[in-house]
Amino acid sequence: MKVGLIQNKCCANVSQNIEHMAQSIRQAAADGAELIILQELHNSLYFCQEENTQMFDLAEPIPGPSTDIYGKLAKELSVVIVTSLFEKRAPGLYHNTAVVLEKDGSIAGKYRKMHIPDDPAYYEKFYFTPGDIGFHPIDTSVGRLGVQVCWDQWYPEGARLMALQGAELLIYPTAIGYESSDTEAEQTRQREAWMTVQRGHAVANGLPVIAVNRTGHETDPTGQTRGIQFWGSSFIAGPQGELLYCAPKDEEAVAVIDIDMKRCENVRRWWPFLRDRRIEEFGQLSKRYIDE
Repeated sequence: MKVGLIQNKCCANVSQNIEHMAQSIRQAAADGAELIILQELHNSLYFCQEENTQMFDLAEPIPGPSTDIYGKLAKELSVVIVTSLFEKRAPGLYHNTAVVLEKDGSIAGKYRKMHIPDDPAYYEKFYFTPGDIGFHPIDTSVGRLGVQVCWDQWYPEGARLMALQGAELLIYPTAIGYESSDTEAEQTRQREAWMTVQRGHAVANGLPVIAVNRTGHETDPTGQTRGIQFWGSSFIAGPQGELLYCAPKDEEAVAVIDIDMKRCENVRRWWPFLRDRRIEEFGQLSKRYIDE
């Protein structure tokens, strides 16, 4: 399967971001991509650096204007596209939602971000209601896609649930970076931890992992922090955690990587982790904490 990933910088002009993304999608398709994955909240700046009710104006229904735009591109180019949108579900009810568009431009399915962070410069709980449609892969013409979003990528449970339902790829649109006052050593530790935990999901489930991050610096409108330097480094890991591709930290990138899906199946035969799970002993995993 030829997978395209797009790592872009974003600006304050939504129309410019969409046009830039459309150009990148066309480039990936021209390079042979069958499946193209976009970064988290790619239509705008990462607005969650502040709590500002005016930012809700960026949200839109699904289906809506963006699914129309990217759906037309999917149909024109005959590719499957994984988007990441700010969904307005109802007045006062919003989600961070990934939408998968089929080659004919239709909506194959969607996933609402389940884990919502609330940290300095990442005030997502102000904007997003946690997802309520669970962890379920989305069937497409190129395979069954286990799509999650950003903060979900740190949790092994979501990856496992996707794998148990037959996901063939684990996919994470992402917006993550450094607070620029962190030391260089701390920045390196954070970025490497981010890659390591996801490569662990690949190994534990015998599945390729695709993480597509933003790049570039975005200013904090409140001035309380020095803004976010998104660390790029979008990557694809194979089913043994091996890096098949890694984008630069501070540059835009459009890459198309050929994933050997037959080899992925063979890895699951060599390392049958799902076979040997002691599921009868895992009941307490559904608890918040286990008191002695």
